[in-house]
Amino acid sequence: MHEFKVQDMTCSHCAGTIEKAVRALDPVAKVEVDLADHAVRIESGKPREAFKSAILEAGYSPETK
Repeated sequence: MHEFKVQDMTCSHCAGTIEKAVRALDPVAKVEVDLADHAVRIESGKPREAFKSAILEAGYSPETK
């Protein structure tokens, strides 16, 4: 499981944008978004850095948890 803290994810639109970026990289990934905790959890066999890059490209600042 990959976990990221995304402080600049503040609303459901942000969460949807991040989830879309993750699914573009891995359509079958399990994605959990916790807006209150600013957390994104991803279950996937793809590397963590690939997801970090995808979230960055979507316009957000992921920090590894």
